[in-house]
Amino acid sequence: HSITFACSSIFTGANVALSMYSSLSQGSMNVILKVGSEEQKNFYVPKMMEGSWGGTMCLTEPGAGSDVGAVQTTAKPNGDGTYKINGVKIFISSGDSDIFENNIHLVLARTPGAPEGTKGLSLFIVPKFLAKENGELGALNNATCTKIEEKMGIHGSSTCEITFGGEGDCIGKLIGKEFDGMANMFIMMNEARLSCGIQGEAQGNLAYELTKQFALERSQFGTEIINHPDVKRMLLKMRSMGRGMRSLILYTANLFDEVESGNEAAGKELALLIPICKSFCTDEGFNLSVDAIQVHGGYGFCTEYGIEQFARDTKIATIYEGTNGIQSIDFVMRKILGDQGKAFGEFVQKIQASMVKAAPLGLDSELASMGASLVKGQKILELYSSFAKDKKFNNILSSTMDFLNFCGNIIISWRLLDGAIKAQAALSSCSAEDKKYYESKIMDFKVYCQHYLTRNVGITHSILNFDQDLTSIEL
Repeated sequence: HSITFACSSIFTGANVALSMYSSLSQGSMNVILKVGSEEQKNFYVPKMMEGSWGGTMCLTEPGAGSDVGAVQTTAKPNGDGTYKINGVKIFISSGDSDIFENNIHLVLARTPGAPEGTKGLSLFIVPKFLAKENGELGALNNATCTKIEEKMGIHGSSTCEITFGGEGDCIGKLIGKEFDGMANMFIMMNEARLSCGIQGEAQGNLAYELTKQFALERSQFGTEIINHPDVKRMLLKMRSMGRGMRSLILYTANLFDEVESGNEAAGKELALLIPICKSFCTDEGFNLSVDAIQVHGGYGFCTEYGIEQFARDTKIATIYEGTNGIQSIDFVMRKILGDQGKAFGEFVQKIQASMVKAAPLGLDSELASMGASLVKGQKILELYSSFAKDKKFNNILSSTMDFLNFCGNIIISWRLLDGAIKAQAALSSCSAEDKKYYESKIMDFKVYCQHYLTRNVGITHSILNFDQDLTSIEL
């Protein structure tokens, strides 16, 4: 995973829309590998590995939106191990294309008599074309693209409405156990959510590189604009955030490898960081894209220069695979309060250990800012615990997004601090050529603490000093 996601970052930066086809295929293939039968693995995976068959995930339905428990697509058993699938799914990324010979849809649906909500969902493999035992394609399976969405961005990715069984029988096969649909889909969704984080990180970092190049070449008021303090401020902020996000993404990717090696602690840490990667990196990747437009001035606003596309392409990553608001609820309610803050507390200890290690480096102001944030974070969690005890859940839910961003600010500062520690150690024996790079890593940490970590002061005030249930306020 570490190598894969590093390569994915480069691919995604170059063309986020195109990268989605292979990313979704990889995710759906991994579901088949982990919960599919031996027959399903042997039949579907080789074709998906070679790239002739692609994969999708089909959750969302008209009217259901993010409420997956409201899914109404049905799966009726035929008595021979197959099911008739009937329903409509919308916003299906890479739902149909000429890239693949066959699309293998993973579809959430309800069997007869299934419980309501997410507990009644099962997962089915539904191919676009039925295939013979030798892999030769047969008849269409009535899994039909009935609409392609016209979108703000990612125009190279076909976002489809897929109708199952609209013009005849659509055949699917259960994958995994009945009613384990959501658990099995989450195998794919965790990777997909990290892929969303990569979209924010990759697009933000490439936007920075192109913006730096432009600022070095564009002359205004008798000098290149990179020499103007306000422009330099924006570029330094962009670099520190971009590098911090990349460090977080690669750190999290390594946790996937640790989990597969049987590291239970890594699994808890991974669960904690996935919503941070998805939400924080997509929001900040979009913000970097907006900063890139600003530095480019009028040229950034014109489509022919390509910079505005970063903002259009990156925005969707804050919305799909569970909106960032949903990520924040998952982060606070399930990943922190769900185990009384145990996993979160263990993670904070890692941050504190890095701060102790960095004590001799002369970064007193920045480390003090990190320490103050950790103290305030504890106060916020104590407030949340009291709300939960009194069953005032709306008081918590009104600020989960703020608290996720609060933690994101700290975590990125930690990743940059870790880089600064390593850079400082390397400075004593590096070449003159490498010295500039290592010094920039230390500066990244300082800039980040000055411009981003300081946001936690305002967030703290907002959460601790406003305890009203927002749903009681009229608009």
